[in-house]
Amino acid sequence: MASRPERVAPPEIFYDDTEARKYTSSSRIIDIQASLSERALELLALPEDGCGSGLSGETLSEEGHHWIGLDISPSMLNIALEREVEGDLLLSDMGQGLGLRPGVIDGAISISAVQWLCNADRSSHNPRLRLKAFFTSLYRCLANGAKAVFQVYPENVDQRELILNAAMHAGFSGGIVVDFPHSSKKRKEFLVLGCGQLSTKASLSKGKIEDEEKLSDEESEDEENQTVRLSDRHRPVKKQRKNNKSGKGKEWILRKKDQMRRRGNDVPLDTKYTGRKRKGRF
Repeated sequence: MASRPERVAPPEIFYDDTEARKYTSSSRIIDIQASLSERALELLALPEDGCGSGLSGETLSEEGHHWIGLDISPSMLNIALEREVEGDLLLSDMGQGLGLRPGVIDGAISISAVQWLCNADRSSHNPRLRLKAFFTSLYRCLANGAKAVFQVYPENVDQRELILNAAMHAGFSGGIVVDFPHSSKKRKEFLVLGCGQLSTKASLSKGKIEDEEKLSDEESEDEENQTVRLSDRHRPVKKQRKNNKSGKGKEWILRKKDQMRRRGNDVPLDTKYTGRKRKGRF
């Protein structure tokens, strides 16, 4: 199995002239990119005069949208220029934030990019801070009620939670939409976010499923709960520490002390006071 690009090198190095040309000359990759972009636009539900951000510009142009695309790889942008795309192109690291004016963007899409921010490619890189810089600046430049859709390939559950939590802390509402959750090849995850008060009442779209995946009514409800995850825009409440003392009586203490002695640690002798519960006051 091929290694994930994020594990090979930073994006501006991995997508050099050779890799960038290979990426954009593959008919298979072009078809996948177009399909994912169309699905992202479907989830975004832009008005006819909307504006998007990302390098899926040809799909955006075909739908009549004016767009701004940014990438950290100069080689990828050079290929976009060769293809004579209609949008404006920016060389930028989204992990340092978006340098756009507040409230000027009606919608944003991204295909297979946000998960790159989960990697620390340099000693100065902190994934949490880079995700925070991206989502807070994106929230600022989006118009009230605007949406953003990001197709992502999280490497594991921790990365998925890291990305989602960063978006929620920035003020977004929304969650994860999963298309074809039971297919190893067709499964795709989309982070669908809403910005501002107008987006808090909007419901999250449902993920696509194949005909053979349709189950009984009861099972389908369970599947929908797994397919769509909805989170509100409020910052997560910190978990309260539970003062759970069950199972930590005298027997537990004696067992722990025996374990420490077997490891060669210096442990106080057992007495009649060992494990005795103290009174509330003397």
